[in-house]
Amino acid sequence: MIDRNDDLFETAREVTPGGVNSPVRAYGSVGGTPRFLASAQGARVTDASANEYIDLVASWGPALLGHTHPEVVEAVQEAATRGLSFGAPTEGEVELARTIAERVRVGDLAPVEKVRLVSTGTEATMTAIRLARGATGRDLLVKFAGHYHGHSDGLLAEAGSGVATLALPGSAGVPAPIAAQTLVIPYNDRAALEAVFAEHGENIAAVIVEAAAANMGVVAPDAGFNRFIADTAHAHGALMILDEVLTGFRVHPAGFWGLQASLGEEYLPDIITFGKVVGGGMPLAALGGRAEIMDHLAPIGPVYQAGTLSGNPLSVAAGLATLRLATPAVYARVDAAAARIADALDASLTEAGVVHAVPRAGSLFGVVFAAEAPRTYAEALEQEAFRYAPFFHAMREQGVVLPPSVYEAWFLTAAHDDEALAAIEAALPAAARAAAAATRD
Repeated sequence: MIDRNDDLFETAREVTPGGVNSPVRAYGSVGGTPRFLASAQGARVTDASANEYIDLVASWGPALLGHTHPEVVEAVQEAATRGLSFGAPTEGEVELARTIAERVRVGDLAPVEKVRLVSTGTEATMTAIRLARGATGRDLLVKFAGHYHGHSDGLLAEAGSGVATLALPGSAGVPAPIAAQTLVIPYNDRAALEAVFAEHGENIAAVIVEAAAANMGVVAPDAGFNRFIADTAHAHGALMILDEVLTGFRVHPAGFWGLQASLGEEYLPDIITFGKVVGGGMPLAALGGRAEIMDHLAPIGPVYQAGTLSGNPLSVAAGLATLRLATPAVYARVDAAAARIADALDASLTEAGVVHAVPRAGSLFGVVFAAEAPRTYAEALEQEAFRYAPFFHAMREQGVVLPPSVYEAWFLTAAHDDEALAAIEAALPAAARAAAAATRD
């Protein structure tokens, strides 16, 4: 029987670079043919050859409620009857901005007063950096090795995710003078942060950090580290940009910042970026912060940003419906499902004698083939990553699709019911044995 995935991939490579429109989708890290998905429903996806899988990718995070939630689909369909795009303000944009600001609040802490909607996470972080530079009058940016903030120039040095998967140190096409404006230091390293500010403090506009790293595997910040970033930046007149494109509204009603604040780690980032869940699976992202900073954006300030599709009405409708449905009960369900599968993953790998760790950050988790969960990008790269490909394919053969890279997080949804979770648990022992049998090429 001919596998349509093979045929589609062959055709795709004729008309698209690498056959994909985002590099990790090419299966370069795990080998084999990517699955070309035809449909999705709840916790399951179906490929072009009508094979059904339990999905642990969840569109790389947005499908918090599960795929094609009927109320989200209905909201998009209803919005489409009124128009696909206007290039003009809409009431929905105002409602979504207000909803974001109201959700990102814990007690008296409310770091988001104004919101600008954009179309992608890369656009959100790019704009946040330009805004920080415009607000401070400084040029330098500090980022952490292994943190991924989109593919804009200057942010791809030691960026994790697809860059790590493809073993690239950075990216061609970025002029050296632009790359030189970004200072890269080890994650979870307070001394390195202090040192970079001691040397360059008066020229640093901002520190950008993933709220919890999830593009070099899941690497949570050390206790107090995010607050230390905020305090250090503010002491030198710089800003803190908290990248919640992945974690925002995924791990807590107020994002990872909200999770930390609710547990007593209180700090105030200056700009927060959002994506994925905030658009409910549609192309939408956002940045928000204090009014005095956000008001540097055009049309009232000198920092220019624009986009014909910013605040697209279909994306706004999907985002509003998703956030409305993302109740505390949904987060509790996802947390419980994630804990159950993470524990089963740990148990299966232990039984198979595989050296591993299962790092977690809220409901995000993943696998690392090393004795301890990494705290830095360098430690993440030291693992026995060769074990992941056979593990991945063994899971897929049993009807469970994982992220096609060991450096990505696993995502559970509110639609993963007991049947789906039990099927994942049943698949794990064979996959663990495949990982145990793997050898380094």
